[in-house]
Amino acid sequence: MLTVPVALRRLDPDLPVPRQARAGDAGVDLHAREAVTLAPGERALVATGVAIALPEGYAAFVHPRSGLAARHGVSIVNAPGTVDAGYRGEILVNLVNTDTREPFEVRRGDRIAQLVVQQVATPVFEVVDELPASERGDGGHGHTGTEETVAHAT
Repeated sequence: MLTVPVALRRLDPDLPVPRQARAGDAGVDLHAREAVTLAPGERALVATGVAIALPEGYAAFVHPRSGLAARHGVSIVNAPGTVDAGYRGEILVNLVNTDTREPFEVRRGDRIAQLVVQQVATPVFEVVDELPASERGDGGHGHTGTEETVAHAT
Protein backbone atom coordinates (compact mmCIF):
# COMPACT_ATOMS: atom_id res chain seq x y z
CA MET A 1 0.00 0.00 0.00
CA LEU A 2 1.26 3.46 -0.92
CA THR A 3 1.78 5.82 2.03
CA VAL A 4 2.52 9.55 2.17
CA PRO A 5 3.65 11.54 5.22
CA VAL A 6 1.13 14.24 6.16
CA ALA A 7 1.80 16.70 8.97
CA LEU A 8 -1.30 17.02 11.17
CA ARG A 9 -2.03 19.67 13.79
CA ARG A 10 -4.56 18.67 16.45
CA LEU A 11 -6.68 21.73 17.19
CA ASP A 12 -8.74 19.69 19.65
CA PRO A 13 -6.62 17.14 21.54
CA ASP A 14 -9.73 15.34 22.84
CA LEU A 15 -10.70 14.19 19.34
CA PRO A 16 -8.98 11.17 17.77
CA VAL A 17 -6.40 11.55 15.04
CA PRO A 18 -8.09 10.66 11.72
CA ARG A 19 -7.55 7.01 10.83
CA GLN A 20 -8.94 4.27 8.64
CA ALA A 21 -11.87 2.33 10.07
CA ARG A 22 -10.38 -0.83 8.52
CA ALA A 23 -6.98 -1.59 7.05
CA GLY A 24 -6.99 -0.89 3.34
CA ASP A 25 -9.80 1.71 3.45
CA ALA A 26 -9.22 4.63 1.08
CA GLY A 27 -10.37 7.30 3.52
CA VAL A 28 -9.75 8.27 7.11
CA ASP A 29 -12.57 9.37 9.41
CA LEU A 30 -13.06 13.03 10.30
CA HIS A 31 -14.87 13.80 13.57
CA ALA A 32 -17.14 16.68 14.54
CA ARG A 33 -15.49 19.20 16.87
CA GLU A 34 -18.87 20.60 17.87
CA ALA A 35 -22.49 19.61 18.28
CA VAL A 36 -24.82 20.92 15.57
CA THR A 37 -28.50 20.42 14.81
CA LEU A 38 -29.34 20.40 11.11
CA ALA A 39 -32.99 21.15 10.43
CA PRO A 40 -34.49 19.61 7.28
CA GLY A 41 -32.79 21.21 4.28
CA GLU A 42 -30.27 23.07 6.47
CA ARG A 43 -26.52 23.11 5.98
CA ALA A 44 -23.65 24.02 8.31
CA LEU A 45 -19.87 24.15 8.26
CA VAL A 46 -18.75 21.69 10.93
CA ALA A 47 -15.23 21.92 12.32
CA THR A 48 -13.13 18.74 12.57
CA GLY A 49 -10.40 19.82 14.98
CA VAL A 50 -7.56 19.07 12.55
CA ALA A 51 -5.39 21.01 10.13
CA ILE A 52 -2.95 19.32 7.75
CA ALA A 53 0.04 20.12 5.56
CA LEU A 54 0.02 17.98 2.43
CA PRO A 55 3.15 17.60 0.35
CA GLU A 56 3.22 19.37 -3.02
CA GLY A 57 1.57 17.21 -5.69
CA TYR A 58 -1.14 15.96 -3.32
CA ALA A 59 -4.65 17.07 -2.40
CA ALA A 60 -7.16 15.72 0.09
CA PHE A 61 -10.83 15.25 -0.72
CA VAL A 62 -13.62 15.35 1.87
CA HIS A 63 -16.23 12.72 1.02
CA PRO A 64 -19.64 12.04 2.60
CA ARG A 65 -20.09 9.00 4.82
CA SER A 66 -22.35 6.53 3.04
CA GLY A 67 -24.07 5.44 6.27
CA LEU A 68 -25.10 9.01 7.16
CA ALA A 69 -26.42 9.52 3.64
CA ALA A 70 -28.35 6.23 3.52
CA ARG A 71 -29.82 6.34 7.03
CA HIS A 72 -30.36 10.07 7.57
CA GLY A 73 -30.01 11.88 4.22
CA VAL A 74 -26.94 13.73 5.50
CA SER A 75 -24.36 14.55 2.86
CA ILE A 76 -21.81 17.21 1.92
CA VAL A 77 -22.87 20.21 -0.14
CA ASN A 78 -19.69 20.47 -2.22
CA ALA A 79 -18.78 16.79 -2.26
CA PRO A 80 -16.03 16.10 -2.50
CA GLY A 81 -14.58 19.15 -0.81
CA THR A 82 -11.00 19.85 -1.86
CA VAL A 83 -8.13 20.52 0.55
CA ASP A 84 -5.21 21.89 -1.46
CA ALA A 85 -1.58 21.28 -0.50
CA GLY A 86 -1.09 24.92 0.50
CA TYR A 87 -4.09 25.13 2.87
CA ARG A 88 -3.18 25.19 6.55
CA GLY A 89 -6.50 26.01 8.21
CA GLU A 90 -8.89 23.71 10.03
CA ILE A 91 -10.70 21.24 7.83
CA LEU A 92 -14.39 22.13 7.79
CA VAL A 93 -17.15 19.89 6.46
CA ASN A 94 -20.12 21.54 4.73
CA LEU A 95 -22.84 19.13 5.92
CA VAL A 96 -26.41 19.27 4.59
CA ASN A 97 -29.53 17.49 5.84
CA THR A 98 -31.51 16.44 2.76
CA ASP A 99 -34.27 14.83 4.81
CA THR A 100 -37.49 16.81 4.32
CA ARG A 101 -39.02 15.87 7.70
CA GLU A 102 -36.48 15.08 10.41
CA PRO A 103 -33.70 17.21 11.90
CA PHE A 104 -30.32 15.55 12.34
CA GLU A 105 -28.20 15.86 15.47
CA VAL A 106 -24.43 15.92 15.01
CA ARG A 107 -22.79 15.14 18.34
CA ARG A 108 -19.28 16.19 19.22
CA GLY A 109 -16.97 13.34 18.24
CA ASP A 110 -19.30 11.83 15.62
CA ARG A 111 -17.65 10.62 12.42
CA ILE A 112 -19.01 13.05 9.85
CA ALA A 113 -16.88 12.60 6.72
CA GLN A 114 -13.99 10.75 5.16
CA LEU A 115 -10.75 12.32 4.00
CA VAL A 116 -9.05 10.75 0.98
CA VAL A 117 -5.50 11.86 0.12
CA GLN A 118 -4.57 11.56 -3.55
CA GLN A 119 -1.69 12.47 -5.79
CA VAL A 120 -2.74 15.09 -8.33
CA ALA A 121 -1.27 16.25 -11.63
CA THR A 122 -0.89 19.89 -12.64
CA PRO A 123 -2.39 20.36 -16.09
CA VAL A 124 -0.39 22.18 -18.74
CA PHE A 125 -3.00 23.33 -21.25
CA GLU A 126 -2.22 23.55 -24.95
CA VAL A 127 -4.77 25.61 -26.85
CA VAL A 128 -5.79 23.87 -30.10
CA ASP A 129 -8.33 24.55 -32.84
CA GLU A 130 -9.77 21.02 -32.65
CA LEU A 131 -9.59 18.15 -30.22
CA PRO A 132 -8.61 14.68 -31.43
CA ALA A 133 -11.54 12.36 -32.17
CA SER A 134 -12.60 9.69 -29.66
CA GLU A 135 -15.20 6.93 -29.57
CA ARG A 136 -17.33 8.93 -27.13
CA GLY A 137 -16.99 12.26 -28.88
CA ASP A 138 -18.84 15.19 -27.32
CA GLY A 139 -21.77 13.19 -25.89
CA GLY A 140 -22.26 13.74 -22.19
CA HIS A 141 -24.69 14.25 -19.33
CA GLY A 142 -26.32 10.85 -19.57
CA HIS A 143 -26.24 10.35 -23.31
CA THR A 144 -25.06 6.72 -22.90
CA GLY A 145 -28.19 5.93 -20.89
CA THR A 146 -30.73 6.96 -23.53
CA GLU A 147 -33.58 4.62 -24.49
CA GLU A 148 -31.96 3.93 -27.86
CA THR A 149 -28.72 2.81 -26.18
CA VAL A 150 -30.61 0.65 -23.65
CA ALA A 151 -32.72 -0.96 -26.41
CA HIS A 152 -29.60 -2.00 -28.31
CA ALA A 153 -27.99 -3.43 -25.17
CA THR A 154 -30.76 -6.01 -24.61
